Amino acid sequence: MKSTHLSLIAGAAVLAAITGFATVAAPGAPADTRAKPAGLLPVERSSLVCPAPGNSDLAETRYTSFTPAGEGGDAEGTAELKPALPVVDDDDADETDPKKVKKAEEAAKKAKEKADKPVLAVKEPGKPVVAEADGAGAPALVGTATGRLAPGWAAQQTTEVTAGGARGLLGVTCTAPDTDFWFPGASTAKSRQDYIHLTNPDDSGAVADIELYGPEGALKSDVGDGITVPARSSVALLLSTLTSEAVDQLTAHVTTRSGRIGAVVMSADDGVGSDWITASEDPSGTLVLPGIPADATSVQLVAFAPGEDDADVKIQLMGKNATFSPAGNATLHIKSSMTATVDLKDVTRDEPGSLRLSPVRKDRATPIVAALRVVRGKGDKQEVAYIPATGPVGARASVPDNQDKGSTLSLTAPGATAKVKVTASAGSEGGDPAVETYTVKAGTTLAVTPKAPDGLKGTYALTVETTSGGPVHASRTLARTEGGVQMFTVQTLHDDGGTVEVPTARQDLSVLDD
Repeated sequence: MKSTHLSLIAGAAVLAAITGFATVAAPGAPADTRAKPAGLLPVERSSLVCPAPGNSDLAETRYTSFTPAGEGGDAEGTAELKPALPVVDDDDADETDPKKVKKAEEAAKKAKEKADKPVLAVKEPGKPVVAEADGAGAPALVGTATGRLAPGWAAQQTTEVTAGGARGLLGVTCTAPDTDFWFPGASTAKSRQDYIHLTNPDDSGAVADIELYGPEGALKSDVGDGITVPARSSVALLLSTLTSEAVDQLTAHVTTRSGRIGAVVMSADDGVGSDWITASEDPSGTLVLPGIPADATSVQLVAFAPGEDDADVKIQLMGKNATFSPAGNATLHIKSSMTATVDLKDVTRDEPGSLRLSPVRKDRATPIVAALRVVRGKGDKQEVAYIPATGPVGARASVPDNQDKGSTLSLTAPGATAKVKVTASAGSEGGDPAVETYTVKAGTTLAVTPKAPDGLKGTYALTVETTSGGPVHASRTLARTEGGVQMFTVQTLHDDGGTVEVPTARQDLSVLDD
């Protein structure tokens, strides 16, 4: 009896497009006949989560969602972000009290109805969509993109708070759910209010663990294990409640025992405002932290070595014209499982820069994670933001929520000279895309003011594509002045993973004998 094998090959291609991995091989086929990467296909499904913006009644939040123009498969698809479900209070879930049961059921029904309605939905590639929410009740968002709207789907959440302890311009790129996150630069100090937000986009619950590491090693904590994040819900935990130790700069490590989540830290710092701390690039021997503003008045490097070995790294600033080591801080020793901090002060000295961390000895490239705490302004006019280590933009990366003024794009080439194409999308309410190309010289940082779309109305997205040369790392700074305070926030750009390699069978599998 004979049977066709076309469905197996088609199924493998679909699996690759959805998961990023698939292979095809005949049963019992030798290794040299197994599938090998042959080409690229656009992904067919993407997921994103955005944390709840915070608890300030003065907060004004803008959500922006965007899929870059390009090949996105045949299916039309959707790209929707919806409100996360509220976490049920234990008292409201008391099944012994009929009134509380009825109240909980009514609340759950209303929450479900609200969660089924998209806050914003992309209609077409190449044009962002925007939604706004005011006050402390703005929800966390979870969502999925499919079909032609999935490749490169990105979202940004920007919140402005003009007064109070949470004052600042807070920006965060909505993240893909994962199982492992590192946050150098978090804190349990009395002057800080750092909340870690855990958001679950899936239909089943997730369980997470949080570990904290200071300059002396792991902090004692009995409540950071086994944290339940209900299905399609978000929880926020004040880090200082997880331990009795007050530590100014520490590293938080979030992992999941089951399920997957998005994780990000909201940090409010007395006297210098607030912003989000996003996860560092996965542990690596060499890291790049792009986009330190030229007028930074204080830069602190926070690094952590998660393995069994200590790390000795070179600290280099890739400036406007060259790469050099900051005076007095050419190297840093990071003890295993301990957080190290270096005060680089006003290291950029009125020129844009990016930091590169690399092993002192190439044969001892101990993996590390790192982030920068950056302050602009002085006295009571200070404002803080964070820059985590990030990977290169790769083939393409996008960042939404740019306006006619206030955006700076920082590009750095830690290896060879590179060329990039930067596309400003159509505006959310009108305007034509604009394209510019830039050359980034090896070992330097190029800071540019993007050209806005012609006839711009609303906001637009920036898409960066590497066209030749070495890897490029990038970040986008949003800035605005309020009451004499130079508020700002920095988002790093990551390869959007819009395509995946798909296999080709080296053996004719169109017909198989049973």
